[in-house]
Amino acid sequence: MDTSYLDPGTKNLRLNIKHSGVVDYFSTWQGMKSFTLARTKNTFDEIWLLQHPPVYTLGLAGKQEHLLSNNGISVVRTDRGGQITYHGPGQIVVYLLLDIRRLKLGVRELVRKMESAVIDLLQEYYVDTETRIGAPGVYVGNAKIAALGLKIKNGCCYHGIALNVDMDLTPFSAINPCGYPGLKITQTSDLGITDGLGVLSDKLLEKLQIRIFKEKEF
Repeated sequence: MDTSYLDPGTKNLRLNIKHSGVVDYFSTWQGMKSFTLARTKNTFDEIWLLQHPPVYTLGLAGKQEHLLSNNGISVVRTDRGGQITYHGPGQIVVYLLLDIRRLKLGVRELVRKMESAVIDLLQEYYVDTETRIGAPGVYVGNAKIAALGLKIKNGCCYHGIALNVDMDLTPFSAINPCGYPGLKITQTSDLGITDGLGVLSDKLLEKLQIRIFKEKEF
């Protein structure tokens, strides 16, 4: 299901929203790269909401040593920043294909806005969260609930943020998540949040739009 978002307050900036269900990681990554390389200054930004079948992804600086054991799940070395993470069904993945130069957004500012969107969402459920200097993402106590990574190309970004909702967390035990040995992982269903993927996807999308677009002056 594809939708469009038009905000009069942003001088007719058009944002295309794509809901893709459960889709293969590698083909999605190639799609993001192709979209970004083909962009012009007039190309509408896009946000893709989806889930992936089980897969480990290793960022540009990723070290193979952070994959602790072979459990049969495929590993894809990708071009985002960061180390190794896991994607699987029950996790909301939001890919941001944005012209950050047009949005006048720096990378660090965008990362803060992505983190803030997750924090805004979890605050609705009275969940206390935090961020960490040098370790992007969102944490609940000593456990990570959302991971993020970006690739910047020609003033545009792709990749995005993943929020754990109701998934099998076991595959995280086979890696050092985000390169941190012993890092605990949590998810919304373990925090007493009963809303599922659909509701939380819509809410996270809304929070991201507010943080990235409505807070900017064009």
